[in-house]
Amino acid sequence: MKVEQLIEDARKTILRAKENLSWTGDERDQARQFLELALGRAPRANEEVPAPAQRRFHRLVERRASGEPVPYILGWTEFRDLRLKIGPGAFVPRATSEFLAEQAIRRLRRRARPLAVDLATGIGPIPLSIAHALPGAEVHGTDISAAPLRQARANARALGLNVQFHLGSLFDPLPASLRGRVDTVTIHPPYVAAHEVDELPSELKNYEPAESLTDKSKDGTYLARIVAEQGHDWLRPGGWLLIEVGSYLARAMKSLMTKAGYTDVKSTEGPLGYTRVLVGRSTQA
Repeated sequence: MKVEQLIEDARKTILRAKENLSWTGDERDQARQFLELALGRAPRANEEVPAPAQRRFHRLVERRASGEPVPYILGWTEFRDLRLKIGPGAFVPRATSEFLAEQAIRRLRRRARPLAVDLATGIGPIPLSIAHALPGAEVHGTDISAAPLRQARANARALGLNVQFHLGSLFDPLPASLRGRVDTVTIHPPYVAAHEVDELPSELKNYEPAESLTDKSKDGTYLARIVAEQGHDWLRPGGWLLIEVGSYLARAMKSLMTKAGYTDVKSTEGPLGYTRVLVGRSTQA
């Protein structure tokens, strides 16, 4: 069978399984990526695909139709022009989080020797983006799960970027020497409410780690509240806390941060929509 027919058949197969998927609309691109993986090279127009490659391709398409995330299948994902290795057991970075990284980088550029911390870092897209944009910055990332941190460290080595990753919950594993010195704290917390998890598509609830999707609270703000409360201990006076949440939580999160003592709290929607970045300044010495 020729390339275009294989890709078109795969597109239809994936689209028919849309109830399993968190996103539809790029099925043709996915099929082309799977075919390139099956062939071990870019497909050529009008070529007849060898039978062994066809079989490998069909297995990849079946995995996608079952709901398996594309990055798990490919073994990588792109984030702000960085190609990051990823596999099962890790939260798949969302394109919306590129805006979170950009907001942090914009503020860190104002500092002579920037110091940044990313919490619930996963495979490290935010701290790696910061280190890539600001080579002189001191950058830390923490996560409660060992599997994604192994992938984060592998990504740092592969990209030649200097990020220190720490295993533990939120601020707990950070060196005490960072207290009161951090310029930006970023987090894309798990904010799906406990009662909403079962409603998620298979691509999310059956593949990505549960702890990366929900904090098991009734409103999805439990971890964000902890970060807001503890953030003052780590941020320098005037330092920034940046939290990415679903748009529907923006008002509650803005109120939460204001009550926690942050000033200049703003809620900004990124270019892709869906989520908002809440930003506030710590004024506590």
